[in-house]
Amino acid sequence: MDENDITTGQCKDEADEVAALYRELPAVVDELADAWHKKDRTDHPGPIPIPSHSEIVAIIHRCRRILFPGYFTESNINPANLKYCIGQETTELFEALSRQIVLAFQLACFQERRPCIQCREKGHFLALEFIRTLPAIERLLATDVEAALEGDPAAKGVDEVIFSYPGILAITVYRIAHELYKLRIPVIPRIMTEWAHSRTGIDIHPGASIGKSFFIDHGTGVVIGETTEIGDRVRIYQGVTLGALSLPRDAGNRYRNKKRHPTIEDDVIIYSNTTILGGDTIIGARSVIGGNIWLTESVPPDTKVLMKRPELIYAGKRKGRN
Repeated sequence: MDENDITTGQCKDEADEVAALYRELPAVVDELADAWHKKDRTDHPGPIPIPSHSEIVAIIHRCRRILFPGYFTESNINPANLKYCIGQETTELFEALSRQIVLAFQLACFQERRPCIQCREKGHFLALEFIRTLPAIERLLATDVEAALEGDPAAKGVDEVIFSYPGILAITVYRIAHELYKLRIPVIPRIMTEWAHSRTGIDIHPGASIGKSFFIDHGTGVVIGETTEIGDRVRIYQGVTLGALSLPRDAGNRYRNKKRHPTIEDDVIIYSNTTILGGDTIIGARSVIGGNIWLTESVPPDTKVLMKRPELIYAGKRKGRN
């Protein structure tokens, strides 16, 4: 037997072995399908309506193109075609958002077994209501960009901030989602902010209330809970948590729609890795909260809260010493 015959035989043996492995897959598929019939919360087959995650992300990108004209478009925008470009984007936004809102309401109706609430008409009406908020969102974002320029000496200009700052991306998505949240649109606002969370490491619940000129510096690990209230001109750094106190096991039902997260008044600065918890906790205006602080009680206005400097211990030989 020559070498070619040996190689051919070996290849055939390997193919047979791989084919045998494929035959093991149907048993796993049967088990997964059987498991689906035993639960009703984690699978979604069939004709039940459900929003499209990819379409909602596309809506975010379309909103950014409208709110920051010229920054995220493939074609150049100039004074001659500005209205045309914004008009086209806004019309397509209205159509795409209407579809997703309709699906979100239909899903909620199905899950909660509610009577028909005329989802299609409602979806188009609420999409228009959201679009009417875009000028106000644009004005707020302008103050956020300006706050980044004023608060970060490393910022080289507006373009750099809009294109590259994760805080601006997270705040932009939050401000879009917050308006949808206020319109009581199911699921879509949370999909938006969790997408931004996955991209930036900044977790802002769409229910939080945040004033103008908000700046998140660096941003990784920031968490802002649903009932947080933040005033104007607030600056926070990476690792800051504005969260809830420890809640009992059944907290989902008992504490829903109750204030669980702190209030941060105007002109407050919160440095990195600080945790502020509790719905009754208020950080007074113009206060400065240092890094690595844990707070569960209110702070009066014009207060500095700092950690006592720890003692540093140097092990081994110090430079310049024997």
